[in-house]
Amino acid sequence: MNLRLFLIGCLSTAFCFSQNRKETKRYTLDVSQYYGSVLLHNTDISHLITNHPGGIILGYNRKTYGDEEWQQLYNYPDTGFSFVYQNMNNITLGENYGLYAHYNFYFFRRNLQFRLGQGIAYNTNPFDKNENFRNNAYGSHFLSSTYLMFNYHKENLFKGLGLKAGLSLIHYSNANVTAPNTSTNTMALNVGLTYDLDGGQEREYIRAEKLKVSEPIKLNLAFRSGINESDVVDSGQYAFYIFSAYLDKRFTRRSALQLGTDVYFSNFLKELIRYQSVAFPEYGVQPDDDYKRVGVFLGHELFINKMSVIAQLGYYVYYPFDFEGKVYNRIGLKRYFSDKVYGAISLKSHGAKAEAVEFGVGVRL
Repeated sequence: MNLRLFLIGCLSTAFCFSQNRKETKRYTLDVSQYYGSVLLHNTDISHLITNHPGGIILGYNRKTYGDEEWQQLYNYPDTGFSFVYQNMNNITLGENYGLYAHYNFYFFRRNLQFRLGQGIAYNTNPFDKNENFRNNAYGSHFLSSTYLMFNYHKENLFKGLGLKAGLSLIHYSNANVTAPNTSTNTMALNVGLTYDLDGGQEREYIRAEKLKVSEPIKLNLAFRSGINESDVVDSGQYAFYIFSAYLDKRFTRRSALQLGTDVYFSNFLKELIRYQSVAFPEYGVQPDDDYKRVGVFLGHELFINKMSVIAQLGYYVYYPFDFEGKVYNRIGLKRYFSDKVYGAISLKSHGAKAEAVEFGVGVRL
């Protein structure tokens, strides 16, 4: 689950909160303290789970009232930015400081708030083979981070003050940009206060008739790239290139289904093949084994304003070198710059094991 969190938002940080026209504005602040436990999602980090981490979450939120159709479709969510401090209470793991873009979604007469935040965190004590070799969770100072909050949320109980309380899940990972990268997930209880900067002044939500969408099947062509490293520490960072072609069919205002193929040129596998052929001859790996892979996938795209969330499940049909299994998944964000051109950032993984953060561009014809 830890890797799927990436994103689900990644990069809301880069693409979030585009607006087309003047809107009614109202802003709130919130502060929450939390205390929890690091989840044992991988036995390799069992030696790091010694104490209960804690910290604070600060949020700055902008209300929406339906000035744009997407706001009405998603029950008038908030957009905002947040800061998260986490003391891991473990000298090996250090402390994390994170900046995020987030959405707040509301349910059950707006009494339940679900926050999805994505950003970048700084860790004070990452892996170092000489000074901190026990920290196999964080391989670098800078980490991708995602957090979720499920809160009972009640604003304006007294002169703009309100309260919130619930559960939080905070994930840190560098997505195999460098090794090691076992990552951590913290499950925590949180409690806090909210404050309306307008003093609790209520405003009316705009409700309009929802229009239907009817689109033909579209062809998408995408190119993705980035750098990553195998799990062998100091094996080196290498560029990868991914070419994708897929069809999508949008059947509601919110959703489209996808079917397509990926072709992978992952240069870190070249080095891993060479390394295994020399260091582990019992594996039967030959130095000239092909590092390329071809996969087919089925996906879903969730449209939110000019952004969308993608989730894809794939299977390698060409797989000459065994690396993490034949099933893979991708989750990420797209930002449309026009009806046809978009940018994307996504996490490609095999189950709970990240392979790479992908930065891409594409066209939808």
